[in-house]
Amino acid sequence: MTSSGVRVRIAPSPTGEPHVGTAYIALFNYLFAKKMGGEFILRIEDTDATRSTAEFEQKVLDALKWTGLKWTEGPDVGGPYGPYRQSERKDIYAPYVEKIVAAGHGFRCFCTPERLTEMREAQRAAGKPPKYDGHCLNLTAEEVTSRMASGEPSVVRMKIPTEGACKFVDGVYGDVEIPWDAVDMQVLLKADGMPTYHMANVVDDHLMKITHVARGEEWLASVPKHILIYQYLGLEPPVFMHLSLMRNADKSKLSKRKNPTSISYYSALGYLPEALMNFLGLFFIQIAEGEELLDMDELTAKFDPENLSKAGAIFDVQKLDWLNGRWLREKLTQEQFLARIFDWASENSRLTEGLKLAQSRISKLGELPQLAGFMLASDVGLTPASFAGLKTQPAETLEILQTVSADLEKMIEWNVESIEAELRAISDRMGKKLRVVTPPLFVAVSGSQRSLPLFDSMALLGRSVVRQRLKVAASVVASMVGSA
Repeated sequence: MTSSGVRVRIAPSPTGEPHVGTAYIALFNYLFAKKMGGEFILRIEDTDATRSTAEFEQKVLDALKWTGLKWTEGPDVGGPYGPYRQSERKDIYAPYVEKIVAAGHGFRCFCTPERLTEMREAQRAAGKPPKYDGHCLNLTAEEVTSRMASGEPSVVRMKIPTEGACKFVDGVYGDVEIPWDAVDMQVLLKADGMPTYHMANVVDDHLMKITHVARGEEWLASVPKHILIYQYLGLEPPVFMHLSLMRNADKSKLSKRKNPTSISYYSALGYLPEALMNFLGLFFIQIAEGEELLDMDELTAKFDPENLSKAGAIFDVQKLDWLNGRWLREKLTQEQFLARIFDWASENSRLTEGLKLAQSRISKLGELPQLAGFMLASDVGLTPASFAGLKTQPAETLEILQTVSADLEKMIEWNVESIEAELRAISDRMGKKLRVVTPPLFVAVSGSQRSLPLFDSMALLGRSVVRQRLKVAASVVASMVGSA
């Protein structure tokens, strides 16, 4: 433990490509720990067993390491309060849940998923926010015992006060008051014996001695549940700090449907991690114009948790481009610049594997840039003319691009074999031959109708780059359909 005793954490769920929002929250915690002489901890919250994968966990670790952030405890480095993966902590939570039930603050709920769905639909139809109606709240101890003995599945829910409000002080928002009738009787322990996010979160933060919980403002409404769990267990809650969400320029929530949000997308396009962290760090500090170019030590020096901006964090890609350009020109020596280029081109073996794929397709080396250049391009320059030579009409091309985009989102693994299997399955579902489905994808991914093998190229480019290229392609083809 450090002299200050401050301990903060970032706790991502490994259920998809790591989001720039994760880097944003991680950076705040990191700067806070550095400023306060405290510890920054990484915990993997993988209680969602159906969506959490080892591949995505590795991507989280790789992405956060790429940003340059360093944690003193985590699943990869160990530490005194491990394990740092919730799935490996399953047996830790049950006694805490039992303590809540034994004290009369929690109850067994036997409601079936069907009943809960009907209940919520009826509440929505009546114009009410859906929340648990207390159906199992007053079951007798005998009834609970006999139903559990008969093997009937059940969950544990928490009791919520019936009147008044939860009042607390947030490190960013100040005094907050949320009425108890707006708080649901949260499930604490699922039928499979795994805790819910809320229960595991509180227990882990307590056992890991977390002093400050800094996270996105979308969690503000969950604070009353968390404070209640701390009270029910007789524990002291940490200081809560809720940061404004990152938004697009039009103030809409930053989402991958609108813009690229994966950290891997920005690394693939050749943004420097220092520039991305500089860009995100500006949301947390007050500076004068002309002071924007800051490294991690300079960000830490200017970071003041008492003086945080409540203004929304606007993810302005033009500003990121401007900052990244300045980093490339002003912060790197020529030797460093060249080293960065080679590191970037070698990322995920993109360049070397791409060149190997080109060997059987060229008659002279001078053809390489045209054939394989798309592997490194930030934009393949798609226009309606790019799709003009295809056998499919624009409407059919658009249907292929949109169907493939949606289906690729659901893929758990991303490699040559899984991509090929998925595209074959999509072709079957669409009732089309594979040779009809692939040409529009060739153009979308490479900008050309003659290119490297499609499945290999998609695997090397990575999920986040392919997602964006398909989205750009769909918008180009949609304009052709509209004008046809």
